[in-house]
Amino acid sequence: MKTAYLGTSEFAATVLRRLADSPHKPVLVVTPPDSRKGRGRRLAPPPAAEAARELGLELHQTPDVNSPKSVEAIRAAKSESVPVCAFGQLIREPLLSEFTMLNVHPSLIPRWRGAAPIERALMEGDEMTGVTIMRVTAGLDSGPVALVEEVPVSPGDDYESLSAKLADAGGELLVRALENLAAGRLEFTDQNDDEATYAEKVSAGERHLLPSRTAAELERVVRALTPHVGAYLELEGGERLGVRESKAVRDGPAAGAIEAGDEGLVLGSADGGLRLEVVQPPGKKPMSAADFLRGHAPPEKAV
Repeated sequence: MKTAYLGTSEFAATVLRRLADSPHKPVLVVTPPDSRKGRGRRLAPPPAAEAARELGLELHQTPDVNSPKSVEAIRAAKSESVPVCAFGQLIREPLLSEFTMLNVHPSLIPRWRGAAPIERALMEGDEMTGVTIMRVTAGLDSGPVALVEEVPVSPGDDYESLSAKLADAGGELLVRALENLAAGRLEFTDQNDDEATYAEKVSAGERHLLPSRTAAELERVVRALTPHVGAYLELEGGERLGVRESKAVRDGPAAGAIEAGDEGLVLGSADGGLRLEVVQPPGKKPMSAADFLRGHAPPEKAV
């Protein structure tokens, strides 16, 4: 099928590469404009825009996909379907009515509708997640479902590894959906709204690893926010220590206390300990706890 593709993130870029390697290669890719990123605040393109250029695909960057100019660009592509993946802009009429818009969403819809489905699945300890292909409607991830692929969550998965698995599955599932759509056999089933859960965007406060929580909960937060957001400890005195890898352990000091030993650093939690395996001091790169202790005084307490 002739397609125009709407996407932004690294996840969307992976799905785009798979789509471009299929008979449904996009004739147009739509992404947001370049934005300022990193410490230097330099302008950088969205990952999906970078992928489009690498693949030699026509690119349209817009702050509003619903603007007359953007709608006309999509119409001019004469696409039979418009796949959407991690795009980040609300899509409205007339696009919703004029095109068959298929959303690639990284969860088992209706579980984890919304902005942060991968993070929420990890935070909640879901043992199974997946990818859903559904029709884009005016509601938040509430459109009818066409295809679903389950993806198990491994015990060691963090955001990066789980996102990569889901993106690979999403690309394959999208190609299958378009093949079925081209053959006239893609069927949709309405969601049960009563079963819906919402994946709210991760707040700044959720990054804070509170010692009053269980070790398992703290480990899941670290995995859910690594490497793109980052969890941290608030040390006594106000300094923050980033935590990039950790492991819940049965034994630990009192909640909030931090022990330094042969295995590095252990934070006392509500029910045991959280072994800090990779940490990140302010202004530094991530390092093992052992390397951290060679150049820093051991922290004693987190709050």
